[in-house]
Amino acid sequence: MRHSHHHRRHDHGGPFGRGHGRGRWGDHDEERGGRRRRVFDSGELRLVLLKLISDQPRHGYELIRAIEELSGGDYVPSPGVVYPTLTMLQDMGQIEEAASGGTRKAFAVTPDGAQHLASSREQVEALFGRLTQLASVRERSDGAPIRRAMQNLRTVLLYRLDREDVKSDTIHQVAAILDEAAQKIERL
Repeated sequence: MRHSHHHRRHDHGGPFGRGHGRGRWGDHDEERGGRRRRVFDSGELRLVLLKLISDQPRHGYELIRAIEELSGGDYVPSPGVVYPTLTMLQDMGQIEEAASGGTRKAFAVTPDGAQHLASSREQVEALFGRLTQLASVRERSDGAPIRRAMQNLRTVLLYRLDREDVKSDTIHQVAAILDEAAQKIERL
């Protein structure tokens, strides 16, 4: 039985390349067709940022890196989403500028923000569980041997199929080999 959802092709800047995104191959790619996938809706992201700020005052870049680290590098929210969300949290009175010696604006949680977090504890735990799950999936499917093999495959495909004398039969043979490998991996 073939599960076609395991064999979706994602566009990463070329037929076999990753482009400039931070995602990886498979169903958990961060970028699909030039758009970042959404792990959280806006309300969920507000809670994640609020929780991270409640743990310690942070600025936007630190929050982006903390989420990246928690997800094992699988999800990196864009600054275009994080900074407006921080402004919204500030407008809602849940965070405020923290005294910091640096040039970046760090935020700290307010009593209203702490109260909102406390009343949303179960949802916050579930959201951080989602980040942990992303990291776990990435760890299982993106280890060094897999990355090395995928890079090797990419290099060989680009070398072999980029030549002007490539015949249609060769392309079909390569596709058949790749399909056979995918089927064997499915049966593992």
